[in-house]
This record gives sequence, structure tokens and C-alpha cells, in this order.
Amino acid sequence: MTSTPPRWPVAVLGATGAVGQAFIRLLDAHPWFDLVDVAASERSAGKRYGDAARWLEGHMPAGVGALIVKNCTPDEITAPIVFSALDSGVAGDVEAAFARAGRLVLSNAKNYRMADDVPLVIPEVNADHLALLDRQRVQRGWRGAIVTNANCATTVMAAALAPLHEAFTVTKVFATTMQAVSGAGYPGVPSLDILGNVVPFINDEEPKIESELNKLLGRYDGDRIACADIVTSAHANRVPVEHGHTVCMSVAFATRPSPEQALAALRAWRGHEAVHGLPSAPAQALIVRDEADRPQPRRDVDAGRGMSTTIGRVRADTLFDLKLVAMSHNVVRVAAGGSILNAELLMKSGRLAELARP
Repeated sequence: MTSTPPRWPVAVLGATGAVGQAFIRLLDAHPWFDLVDVAASERSAGKRYGDAARWLEGHMPAGVGALIVKNCTPDEITAPIVFSALDSGVAGDVEAAFARAGRLVLSNAKNYRMADDVPLVIPEVNADHLALLDRQRVQRGWRGAIVTNANCATTVMAAALAPLHEAFTVTKVFATTMQAVSGAGYPGVPSLDILGNVVPFINDEEPKIESELNKLLGRYDGDRIACADIVTSAHANRVPVEHGHTVCMSVAFATRPSPEQALAALRAWRGHEAVHGLPSAPAQALIVRDEADRPQPRRDVDAGRGMSTTIGRVRADTLFDLKLVAMSHNVVRVAAGGSILNAELLMKSGRLAELARP
């Protein structure tokens, strides 16, 4: 008979925002984690969470509304595991302070993603990159550690391209993103700017896509990440969709696959075996649709409880070798759910007691 792991106390930083609220929803009744602390800006600190947060989706989990919002400091937050939904403008110093104080920080911000000693992780794609934590803690003198999620659109791309890169080696990607308004946070894009419109600019998005993809699909060589040699050109667009980032890609390979070979690789892929059976892991990390008009956010965004990436329209390309469309839930898979899955992976590996020591 398998014993149930003890539940670890966890905190959410930036708890009043859209991603912070997603963390709270997904942590409700989680079998391994117990939400004990919520933190936000100074204007919310000291208030009951139910008074400080304008709840955006569904019902606020029972008991959370009575929690007192704390400041984002290790002196006030006691939980050893910290999920950070902080904006990048403040995340850098705050997350480092928690790592120095012996906390494990699961970050959604961009600040540490491309640091050579910080894992940038999609568990099914590159779980082995977590080995960088040993170097990070020695190099920075931290008792704790920081693990990062990738940029929202890059995560969609990397999940779809990982099995193809393993089988045929991706060399070039031309990508156009159609990104949901929830990816801009709350309050995000003004309604009169987005309704009936497409905004062909998202600040910093294209450079992040073009650099982070190579780290995600890179190889851990025992000391560092040898980034993949992929040339990417990205166009980022905000569209009037609530949830679900869609990316259209044309892809070149070192070994050119037929559409049938690519589809076979996508359907057979199950991702890193260490992820299988984790509480937040979907039964299928990738779902391939054969219909000519899928994926669609309205129809596919909740696949795998929002944790699956849906792929369709895999076909020959006149520019490169293949073209395809991929879509994921940008708040669940790409943000809060991805961070929680990273923490679950570390718990399964037995490393939480080493990495989270307040």
C-alpha cells in the first residue's frame, strides 16, 4: 500500500492578480500542498484576502478569503515553498531574497529565465534541467533555489516542438502567435483596444520567444545547458480570446520528415517519465487533432484539465519543411499549473527537504 506524502505548506506571491488567483484555484484541495500564506503589494497587505482581491473566475475556495494578505518578504511568509506570480518589475529582488532565506521559489517572471544556472523547465520536455539547481545554490550561495517557467507563447511552442526536435532536429522556426487577453494580467488590455481587433505588439514577447526556445530544447551536459541551435522569427499578437494562446509555426529540420512521420512522433510522445502520475500531470501532454479546423481555444483550452497542449494542421510547408498549429491554456498549463507541476516533480524526486528550508 502506497503512503500519502505529507502536505507541504506553500505561499503565493502576487496572490491578488490573475495568475495568483489561478494558483489559489489549482492549489485548492491539492493532495501534496497546503496553501497557508498569500502575499501581494503594500496596498493589499494587512487586508483579508477576500477584501483585497477582486475574484475573476469561478468561486473563491473556502477559507482563502479569511487569510490575511502579507507583504512579499521572507520575514512575513513562513511557507518553505513559494509560488511567484509577481510582475517582473519587482520579482527579481523579491525572489532572490526568498531563495537566500532558504525557500524554493517557483517563478513565472522573466528575470532569471535565461541565467545559466537557473532551470527553465517544462517538466515533460526537460525535467533533467533541474540538475542546474546544485550549481545555482553553490554559485549564488543560496540556501534555497529558483526554478522558472518559460514565456507563455514559448511554452506552447516548446511542448509541440519537443518530440519533433528529438526525432528530426529543429533548425528554424517561423512563428505567429495569437495570444489571449488573460495573458496580459488584470487589468490588462483595455476593452476598446481589443474588442473586434488584433494588437500586433506585446512588449518584450518576441525576443523572449526567440531566446527561450533554445534553452528549453537544449541539452544538459552535466554542468550547463547547451542551447539548441535554432533560428526563430516570431510575430506576437494579442487577440480577443479569453484563455488559450495559439501559435502557427513553419518549421525546418536537419532531417526532413513527412507529415505522416511528424504525426507519428507527436502521437507517440509521452514526455519525461518522471512526470507520469504527478497530481497535475495530464494523461496526455500532447493531443493531436485530425480536424482541419482544430485546435481552437473555445473547444480545446480545457483539454487535460487545462494542462494539455493541442496540436493540429500538421502538413507540408512551402517555406520550410512542415507547418502546424499548437494551443495551450495560458493561465493553467503555461503559468500556475506549470509551476505547480515543477514543484510536484521536485517533491517526487525527494529534493524538497533539501531545497526548501526556512
